[in-house]
Amino acid sequence: MEQQQETALERLFDDARQSGDARWFSLPGGATLYDPGQPADELYFLRAGRLGAFRLEEGQERQFLGVIRPGEPAGEMAMIAGTPHSGQLVALRDSEVLSLSREDFFELAERDPAVMIQLARLMIKRTRQAATHASIGEPTVFGFIAADAGRKIRPLVDKVALEIARMGHTVTVAGVEATQAPTEWFSNVEAEHDYVLYAAEHNETAWKPIVGRQVDRLFRVGRGEKAPPAEYASFASETLQRQQLVDLVLIQRADLHQPEGSETWMQATGAARLFHVREGNADDIARLARILTGRSVGLVLSGGGARAYAHIGAIQALRERGVPIDFVGGSSMGAIVAAGVAMGWGEAEMDHRIRECFVDSSPLDDIAIPLIAMTLGEKVKGRLRDQFGSTKIADLWLPFFCISSNLTTGTYELHQRGTLRHALYASIALPGVMPPATFHNEVLVDGAVMKNYPADIMRSLQLGPIVGVDVTRGRSISADDVARPSSVWRWILSGDWRKGPPIVGLLMRAATVSTGRDLAAAREATDLLILPRTDGVDIRDWKAYEPAVQAGYRAALKALDALTRPVTELRHRQP
Repeated sequence: MEQQQETALERLFDDARQSGDARWFSLPGGATLYDPGQPADELYFLRAGRLGAFRLEEGQERQFLGVIRPGEPAGEMAMIAGTPHSGQLVALRDSEVLSLSREDFFELAERDPAVMIQLARLMIKRTRQAATHASIGEPTVFGFIAADAGRKIRPLVDKVALEIARMGHTVTVAGVEATQAPTEWFSNVEAEHDYVLYAAEHNETAWKPIVGRQVDRLFRVGRGEKAPPAEYASFASETLQRQQLVDLVLIQRADLHQPEGSETWMQATGAARLFHVREGNADDIARLARILTGRSVGLVLSGGGARAYAHIGAIQALRERGVPIDFVGGSSMGAIVAAGVAMGWGEAEMDHRIRECFVDSSPLDDIAIPLIAMTLGEKVKGRLRDQFGSTKIADLWLPFFCISSNLTTGTYELHQRGTLRHALYASIALPGVMPPATFHNEVLVDGAVMKNYPADIMRSLQLGPIVGVDVTRGRSISADDVARPSSVWRWILSGDWRKGPPIVGLLMRAATVSTGRDLAAAREATDLLILPRTDGVDIRDWKAYEPAVQAGYRAALKALDALTRPVTELRHRQP
């Protein structure tokens, strides 16, 4: 039935071209078909090549929505609705396009009801995908090019292909033997397989630029123990570079505790994302396969003071159920826990380090004269230094981001580079409670102030399912919580002063209240939402570790039990 629908639309455009109603044109790689806000007075049909769809919303990260392949239309929803285009469409490689004016399309479509049936079904599907920020079409053609003269990368690509095949897909790997292949060969092999992987070794000078022009997304592969080449040639098409569709894979030693020097590789290659793969590590190969097939899992953790301990319990439940974590990010205290996951901490190490950093003694009892903040912030800085040292974000085992709020520019700050502990301090520097962080003469404070649950940021980084843990929605503060202590001396002797005065709870709660619009937008991007019941945990009670962890554990199990399919399959669809 699907083939009949496709044939109906293709037949309409073929007939329109023969009658002179349809316009044929070539769209060079990198050229834009349309931008947001432009009038939608034509329907487009892709005959050859690939188009990339992007969402460009004010205040949001640029999001790659997916690809449009030969035989598929573009711009149909805006054209039929008579509204301007809402996204951007760019040719990922040299493409051939047919277009019909709005008036001609409706006139021709009246003669063949199958065309409107096909478009109606396609519009419903794409509307649902847009509502959940899902991919309109998964990339299926990937290139791997060796970045240096180290070991051959073909064995790595073959292992990734084998893992993709285990998922039930047809996949093939092509190398330098295809250098002289005609254009039709590439079209045929891509049509015959669910996924196509092209691999180019460092010395295959004629093959590398072909790979860079032929793929939906490109991976450069280097050796983590080596410095990047002094002279670096990307071989990626200008389109892939400009649209940030070039990534980096660094192969690391099997016994390596923590990568080093990865940031120099990122700077040299201009890569959008970085993935570390340990030699002989099947889990890292499986992660790459999930990333390529739209099954990679992104974990997003909200801020929420001491209630963010619930994230630890949720992570325990996810790991017990075998849910992989491939990307991780968060805001405020959620960023701290997310960083531990990205560092590779297991359950016992996470428990030990969080207890040492926050539970055993208050991190906010270095009280100061409140000229800038109520605390000096030095205690927090020291504990972040003890737990994370001088680790760079690029040297984390998993792709990681955290959010702070930039009071200088009035926007959120996305941290994906630089020293981890500095980014984390900025993300938890609650205004009024801790002194702000300063970077390049800009003032950064707690990320929860502007984006407490950054699931939409995670959606801009990867196409797979997103698991989110939000600890901010329960009852958090009442009039009793902000009442003046009846006796200051009794308050001090009881030890409650270590939580900070009631104003601390007031400031923390004020910082973690998201607007309904922001929260709705973030949750639309979430495929599995976990909402721990933390009403009984004071947002500033750093001793309330066990009940918060248990709340997160129970909530995650409940959410997982309600699923009808594995987490990795929540967003995947057959290419």
